[in-house]
Parts: sequence; C-alpha cells; structure tokens
Amino acid sequence: MITQTKRNAIRQRIHDRIRRKMTGTEVRPRLNVYRSLNHIYAQVIDDQKGETLVSASSIKLKTGGNVAAAKEIGKAVAELAVKQGIKKVVFDRGGYLYHGRIKALADAAREAGLEF
Repeated sequence: MITQTKRNAIRQRIHDRIRRKMTGTEVRPRLNVYRSLNHIYAQVIDDQKGETLVSASSIKLKTGGNVAAAKEIGKAVAELAVKQGIKKVVFDRGGYLYHGRIKALADAAREAGLEF
C-alpha cells in the first residue's frame, strides 16, 4: 500500500525550498509567518545576524487563530517594525498558500505601513 505524505511534511519541504532562495538582510529583513491550528505567529528576522527584530502572535494578543486575529497580528507586527525604522521587508509565507489567514495578515501589514 502506498503511504500518504503528511501535509506538514509537504509544507516544510516547500518552505525549505523557498528559504534557500530568500534571506532577510539588515536593510530588508524577512517577515516570516507561521500558523498552527489554534494560533498565528509573525516575526521580522535579520538572517545575516540571525536575530529576530520584531515579533507578534495571537497568544500575546489573547486572540484566536482566525482571520480576524491574523489581521490584528499583521497590523501589530507592522506597527512594531515601523517604530524600529523598518519599512521594507521580504514576505516569507512559510510554505502556506497565499490565502485566508496568510493573505489577511499580509494585507493588514501592508495597510499598517510595511512594503513588500
């Protein structure tokens, strides 16, 4: 019988392929998105230094992991990044489809002042 590949393993393989081509710099850091079943997380990362500059999650804001929470996280991470002088980022969707919560987070981050 043929074994079925797990969805997260497929997503991780796609994410690894994306990450080989994409890096965040000091001038243009990477906005990384991770979504679990219950929560959504966003980080602005400088890959050259290996440090997280800004982060926001639905756990910190005490919201769920739905589309409305994704909009709040996108807005929050963008506001924190703009406070630190970060205007342009590279968007790393984490291997997820650009749809639903990922799209809502990206749109909210753009509205709050980030460019990507």
